[in-house]
Amino acid sequence: MSTFFTLANGNKIPAISIIGIGTQWFNGTKDPKIHEALVTQLKHALSLPGKIHIDAAENYQRYNELAKALKETDKPRDEIWITDKYSKFAATPVDHLNETLKTLDIEYVDLYLIHDPFYAGKEFDIKQAWKYAEQLYKEGKAKNIGVSNFAVDDLKQILEIAEIKPQVNQIEYNAFLQNQTPGIYQFAKENNILLEAYSPLAPLSTRNGETSEFYEVVESLAKKYGKDQGQVLLRWVYQTGVLPVTTSSKTERITKASQIFDFELTNDEVSQISKLGNEHKTVRQYWTNEYSKSD
Repeated sequence: MSTFFTLANGNKIPAISIIGIGTQWFNGTKDPKIHEALVTQLKHALSLPGKIHIDAAENYQRYNELAKALKETDKPRDEIWITDKYSKFAATPVDHLNETLKTLDIEYVDLYLIHDPFYAGKEFDIKQAWKYAEQLYKEGKAKNIGVSNFAVDDLKQILEIAEIKPQVNQIEYNAFLQNQTPGIYQFAKENNILLEAYSPLAPLSTRNGETSEFYEVVESLAKKYGKDQGQVLLRWVYQTGVLPVTTSSKTERITKASQIFDFELTNDEVSQISKLGNEHKTVRQYWTNEYSKSD
């Protein structure tokens, strides 16, 4: 059985994205060659029980692999959640999504995000970008719409003009970075905008042999619940009310990411991870030029 968050419009979104088509396989080009390792990972994810949440983006350029996996899976479309993002390569969000739908041979994406708020030099600003997203929502080509890497001021600009407010803001979020930008966690909660966390396992992937009370606690909890440390941190993200977005080049890690809903951290354990994480030096891997000034 799948676990879901409920968005502001009442739609239900799978509470974790276990497979993304970026990061591990991104090469920055529209390479026509099919990367079979990614196809294999996608097909494995789609073989798992429940509704599977796939995270894609124009910036990743891996739609051919996703198209092949979708064509070859037996999982019905209504058991697959596809997120896509407009990364400003195509002329407009409308142009990009139309191309995505054609490439994937589908009629809609489940969630469409404006990938970032930086529109200097573009022929339109973030308000117009949002209007394009609303158009796609009204046309039924995007069942839900949102943003990514938006700060509080960016969201305020959108909310000023929105007919349909963003349902999601996908941000870099982990125990060592609990606010990608100042106050974004609380602002999103107050405005019923679901936060999604990319790079939620940064404390593990950037550890480099570090020892501290934080890691001792996470290791202890992993032993207590019979899980690995990654599953504990993904569960922590979920219990802070944030949807974790993860991926891996290893099949077993994708499977394990899908298995975080059969145990529950206590409130004290969640608070302890949050406290120790906040005391740790900030770990920020993306948008450092734009946002590291707040560290």
